[in-house]
Amino acid sequence: MQLDFRNVNTLWCSILVETLAQLGLTTTVVCPGSRSTPLTVAFANHPNIETIPILDERSAAFFALGMAKRSHLPVALICTSGTAGANFYPAIIEAKESKVPLLVLTADRPPELRNCHAGQTIDQVKLYGNYCNWYTELSLPSTEITMLRYLRQMIVTAWDHTLFPYKGVVHLNCPFREPLAPIIQPEIEEQVSKIDFKNFWSNIESGNHKLIGGDYFLSDYLGKWLYIPKGIIIAGVSDSENWYPYCNNINYMSQFLNYPILAEALSPIRNYRPRKNNIINTYDLILRNPEIAETLVPDVIIQVGELPTSKELRTWLTQINPQYWIIDERPDSLDPIHHKTHYIRVSVENMDLECYDDFDYDAKRDLSYLKQWKAANSQVNKEINQTFSKMKELSETKVMWLVSKVLPEKTPVFIANSMSVRYAEFFWMPNDRQIMPYFNRGANGIDGTLSTALGIAYKAKSSILITGDLALLHDTNGFLISQKFQGHLTIILINNNGGGIFEMLPISQDKSLFEDYFATPQNIDFTQLCQTYNIEHILIKNWTQFKKILNSLPTTGIRVLELKTERKKDTFWLKNNLDQLAKLNDFLD
Repeated sequence: MQLDFRNVNTLWCSILVETLAQLGLTTTVVCPGSRSTPLTVAFANHPNIETIPILDERSAAFFALGMAKRSHLPVALICTSGTAGANFYPAIIEAKESKVPLLVLTADRPPELRNCHAGQTIDQVKLYGNYCNWYTELSLPSTEITMLRYLRQMIVTAWDHTLFPYKGVVHLNCPFREPLAPIIQPEIEEQVSKIDFKNFWSNIESGNHKLIGGDYFLSDYLGKWLYIPKGIIIAGVSDSENWYPYCNNINYMSQFLNYPILAEALSPIRNYRPRKNNIINTYDLILRNPEIAETLVPDVIIQVGELPTSKELRTWLTQINPQYWIIDERPDSLDPIHHKTHYIRVSVENMDLECYDDFDYDAKRDLSYLKQWKAANSQVNKEINQTFSKMKELSETKVMWLVSKVLPEKTPVFIANSMSVRYAEFFWMPNDRQIMPYFNRGANGIDGTLSTALGIAYKAKSSILITGDLALLHDTNGFLISQKFQGHLTIILINNNGGGIFEMLPISQDKSLFEDYFATPQNIDFTQLCQTYNIEHILIKNWTQFKKILNSLPTTGIRVLELKTERKKDTFWLKNNLDQLAKLNDFLD
């Protein structure tokens, strides 16, 4: 316990911070500013909380988001009053949409300085609207014991709301009067001298929230699905905290029901492939063939988490009308296609599925539907492997295929939005090396890409970011942390000088507007950019060099591996070859 009695603000904030430390907070990201001085001093002086200063608020928020994604525990985020807090907004939206716990503390002016044009003052009440699990404005600091107890319990409540009933954002607006600096007010220590601070935090704990497993009633569902031979499991976008039980339970369900698993590239299951598996990674390509897609219509779909990125899959799902089930603990609607959906409101990793081994069922069930999926998947994978094995020239189309084959075991990989995630969907190959995928697919924006990846890599296993040039340029302020960064991040920069995803859209045919308003090439020399931030830069010249560099990752520092590619040429290749890979003539014969 470490309390600061120098003035009312330092005492108030040291109690706030000590309460968070008692609850389990270990990391805080702080942005510079005056009104937040009491908070900054308290966090920076606490011996058990790491406090990381970051200049740019948007970058700081995404950095905190990345750390919270990896740890699955709340990270505190501090800023001064005014528009500083507004710069947190994009990361808060992403945190809400992807269930990431963040505790946001925005310093504010006291009530008498609001609505009178006092400097650096905006309306911060419920600044983030519905994107928070919980919001409150704390009282002005006080030394009254009743108010200190109030503060303690508000912090306990705030902590609970970042984690339960599901992870997300809590916003505390924190008003302060002068003095903001730790100027000594001698009377403060005397005012609180009779308070028994030794027992102030005794038995403090977060609420007792035990996750409810779904096994007690799941037998009813398994019994129904068991006798429906044409079913699929969709393992969608997953930020699961417990990857092994997540993958194990989905694989078990698949083996039990003999259903194929359509595995999103951003689901860990593509990287946790057991020896015996029903994983289908090429569903996007398979479903491009209308004849095959028609033969593969299921009678039941079990979706785990959010739908995959694949537009082909979503289009196919809009055209069919199976029984539709979604397994996810959130109370949200996770069906943008609006089937007559049934929800099982539990997390799949908390299901004790193996307790149903005693089911009495006919082992000679019809497996022809499963075999169709697996045969098509095997053939497409063979075509993909042959195609990329022969490809000698540098092309963005080959990157995900190669990276999925050469990365060291358990490497964390952050995959940027736009074309990066789509290439992963097409070409990330199943493996058993437990590579850990990370992403910002809550709101699907490109903002904060670099900062989130740096947050994931901070004090963690050597990590990878795969990104296009525009997503990286959108967040170059993330490099400002380089001097304080601990850990290693390799950035695979696919530089096609513009927004390749727009090349896939009809607007690309408008030659008068397309380059300036959609592709938006920036013509940046990334060698010079990296020199500005003292970041190592390596220009990739061939695939052999690329593979060698990725086979063993450094343990410290940040570096950029730049692959210069031709945007229009690669888009042309992709459009032609996706259709070619989907033909599957042998399968139809």
